[in-house]
Amino acid sequence: MKNWLIGLCALIGACATTNSDAQQTPAAVREAPITIGTSYTIQSAALGDERQINVWAPADYGAAENANRRYNVLYVLDGALDQDFEHIAGLGQLGALSWTYEPLIVVGIQTKDRRAELTRRPQDARFAAEFPQAGGARRFQDFIATELIPFIDARYRTGEGRALMGESLAGLFVVDTFLHRPELFRDYIAVSPSLWWDDQHFARDGGHDLEGRAASNRRLYLAIANEGGATQAGMNRFLGLLEAAPQGSVTWRYSDRSATETHATIYPALDALRWLYAMPEQNYGPTPWYYLENGSPPPSY
Repeated sequence: MKNWLIGLCALIGACATTNSDAQQTPAAVREAPITIGTSYTIQSAALGDERQINVWAPADYGAAENANRRYNVLYVLDGALDQDFEHIAGLGQLGALSWTYEPLIVVGIQTKDRRAELTRRPQDARFAAEFPQAGGARRFQDFIATELIPFIDARYRTGEGRALMGESLAGLFVVDTFLHRPELFRDYIAVSPSLWWDDQHFARDGGHDLEGRAASNRRLYLAIANEGGATQAGMNRFLGLLEAAPQGSVTWRYSDRSATETHATIYPALDALRWLYAMPEQNYGPTPWYYLENGSPPPSY
């Protein structure tokens, strides 16, 4: 009886030890925060307010062999940490990893009141009454032109190519900047732009801004989802303006995704970056035998 009790106690003790060990945290575990970029706060005279500016640079930006290399910059509207910055920074990383388009510096620009900051004062009285806060686009363009771009150029090795990217009302702002201040950026990416704004004003009257434009290296990418209605009608009208633009004044591409995407799923525009900043296809040499169906190693293997 005594031996039986001793054995039972030993078994219980072994089980207890096993459960206790299973609940312990392995000694080799380490914890560290993940940092994807640098966040700045800029006090803007143009806006009379401060703005969060977030910057992602390619992993090889600080490498000694790249000390003289300059990188083109992708400016992203609605670019706060709780807006679109992180997933667009992921596109920057994808370009650096995949070699399908060039590595870019990604700059996220915080917006606070999109209807106020990304629009012009409506000329149509109905829209003016519906959106009384509208009309700050010029001030926001001034902030980008006179404060933000110089700030980034002074702190980073920026190249000659700058792109402005935005979706919805931010896409409208991209079109506005392309029409009225085209010198600010070389490339423009407008995803499902709100061309319904002000009774499709830019789509109806934007041709005046394109008339007489000289040949340039400006490039414009447009995409749309299944919004339909005045958004699609505005896009259709705007495409007509581009088709009638002076030869060589702009290179543009339109991606109709109305059959596959919604307003919530169309952003970001990966194919825009692959079009604007494409890199030569990598030459990986002959296809290895194990990638071929029924392939065999060479005789000397």
